[in-house]
Amino acid sequence: KRNYNLDFEQVSNGYPTDWINSGYSDYVIGIDSTTTYHGNFSVSIEYSGSNPGYKTWGLRIPDIYNGKQITLSGYIKTENVTDGYAGLWMRIDPQIGLNNMHQKGITGSTDWTRYEITLDMKPSKTKQTVVGGILVGKGKMWLDNLSITIDGKKIKYLKPRIFKAIEKYNESDNEFDSGSRITLHYTDNQTLANLALLGRIWGFLKYHHPSIARGDYNWDYELFRILPDYLKIRNNEERDHLLLRWIKQYGSIPVCRTCETTPSDAILKPDLSWFENGDIDSDLRNKIKEIYLNRYQGEKYYIRTTLVGNPEFCHENAYSRMDYPDTGFRLLALFKYWTIIQYFYPYKYLTGKDWNKVLDEYIPLFISAKNELEYEQAVLSIATEIDDSHGGAMQEFNKIAAWRGSNFSPYIVKFVENKLVVVDYYPEYTQGEKLKIGDIITHINGKSIEFIVDSLKRYYPSSNKKSMLRNISGDLLRSNNKYADIIYISSGKTRHERLNLSSNMLDLYTMVYRKINSSPSHRLINGSIGYVTLASIKEEDLVNIMKMFSHTKGIIIDIRNYPSAFVPYSLGAYFISKYTPFFRSSTPNINNPGEFTLERADGIIKVGNTYKGKLVVLVNEETQSMAEFTAMALRAGCNTTIIGSQTAGADGNISEVVLPGGIKTIFSALGIYYPDGKETQQVGIIPDLVIEPTINGIKSGKDEILEKAISLISEGKERDSR
Repeated sequence: KRNYNLDFEQVSNGYPTDWINSGYSDYVIGIDSTTTYHGNFSVSIEYSGSNPGYKTWGLRIPDIYNGKQITLSGYIKTENVTDGYAGLWMRIDPQIGLNNMHQKGITGSTDWTRYEITLDMKPSKTKQTVVGGILVGKGKMWLDNLSITIDGKKIKYLKPRIFKAIEKYNESDNEFDSGSRITLHYTDNQTLANLALLGRIWGFLKYHHPSIARGDYNWDYELFRILPDYLKIRNNEERDHLLLRWIKQYGSIPVCRTCETTPSDAILKPDLSWFENGDIDSDLRNKIKEIYLNRYQGEKYYIRTTLVGNPEFCHENAYSRMDYPDTGFRLLALFKYWTIIQYFYPYKYLTGKDWNKVLDEYIPLFISAKNELEYEQAVLSIATEIDDSHGGAMQEFNKIAAWRGSNFSPYIVKFVENKLVVVDYYPEYTQGEKLKIGDIITHINGKSIEFIVDSLKRYYPSSNKKSMLRNISGDLLRSNNKYADIIYISSGKTRHERLNLSSNMLDLYTMVYRKINSSPSHRLINGSIGYVTLASIKEEDLVNIMKMFSHTKGIIIDIRNYPSAFVPYSLGAYFISKYTPFFRSSTPNINNPGEFTLERADGIIKVGNTYKGKLVVLVNEETQSMAEFTAMALRAGCNTTIIGSQTAGADGNISEVVLPGGIKTIFSALGIYYPDGKETQQVGIIPDLVIEPTINGIKSGKDEILEKAISLISEGKERDSR
């Protein structure tokens, strides 16, 4: 039995062994040998300053136990607790349950009293449990003599679930290290349909079949072993018999006594239609159904989840030495990517196409890719099909980068009022060119901007049109040529100009980006309005920033950028009056691939005094991912107005996909929703007041969104109703 240090009697270097603390640094914590409930030691948390936050003691329980409910009990003593509360807290990761007594917290001065909190358990999804004590606000608390029980039994007498360590599959399987030996130049409709079925079954078996899911086989190479015979089949009967024999060779399917049915309220359910309604014979259909009903429930070889719940794909060979993978490896790349989205993309139901049809559509594209560039384009194109601004390339898209060009323009262009507009430039690099800020570019090298955008958009993964235009705009004046011929409108007249392009511009862009992100994070406007940009925010500066702005008429928080620190909870806490839920997440059930359920709402803990002025949050298409999550947290404030334009619509933690050729892509792998279940994906953060830049504003050097924010605060206007 494991001896957890729940009574604080084990001490190392002046702290309770195995315990950690988190929260605001200006709280005093320690071991106390004079005020105890039982034994020699208790722990304490104390705050006596004027800007309280919160502090916790926490103990990680790494073992996973079977059971329905877990209860933490313990004794707490308090002294002058105000502006918050003291209590126990317990969290089951990833986002399975949280109880921090925020609704039944302890205030004032109290003697030693026993308290307890309980959470429902999900052992099959649990990664760890954390328990401890929390002080929010001012005062002092002591914590002692904790106990953990599961279904009424003390944890120290229970045996944890034992997961067999998964060893790497047989490394002697190197038959296809030098190539798949698969060639396929022409595909008729029957072959395409057969390959699509093979891809679905290959992907299904990877995450469901016991011997495959636990890593007994090199599943990449098993695809290459069946393909030669599979490509020779002449009809559906031969195909189904071959597939059934193939599946049976991986062993019998033990009865699963822990497989659970998909909850009726799951936000995304496994897609079983491809075999239940597919054109396959009953024996093959029944075999697939048998595997699904008895799918593998142990530790997975090819997938696990992170602490926050998004999937992590393991033991995936990148085959980095293959710059241009052969036909078999290109099919493998397609099957891998399609399968991952099929089972582990939380927003699959929002994609513009039936994902089953996407597989059929892309088999010819991957087979016919005749060089490295076309292969990379095929991968990037299918990534665009998931309608996710996170879905782009991470690295090793070498030919895509070369295809887009190594030379850049000194002009920064963006889409304003649906036109490509010059919004900035670097005079030292313009070499006498005549473009000015506010000029509208209509053609590049003889092609209209609309035509260029339409021809390129399939290679720019995005959640909505705003983010797609944002992504494309940076590459429109990029080329391998030394110049670009443009037609543009300036002062109402149509003009022509030849722009010089240079490879030196890329370094300049990097310098400008660094300058933006190193600029001061806050300043006063007109002496009475606080301004904060999250591009250069530091979490440790928040206390001083909010103290400086505590008596201002209003605060503007600019998130038209990517935050340099994770501050949704710590910053959001200043603008709420009580514990406030602001999001829910959906996480994958890797024991039932394709199932996503909405977790209970999570929120911000109230700390200290609530800011009394107005809060105006600025957003636009640059607001993506963590920036959008931060906007959601700030929207929960008591007097918040969000202004600007539609955000990128890609919220939630990302997961990485590794494909043959060393290609890596990413996608939004954790679903993020408002507490009422409304999506942020694709939609983005909807402003309370839509304000977009205008071409005239660009010409005049105005920041119209910031000006509107100042006006809202200065004139005391209330928030528009949503």
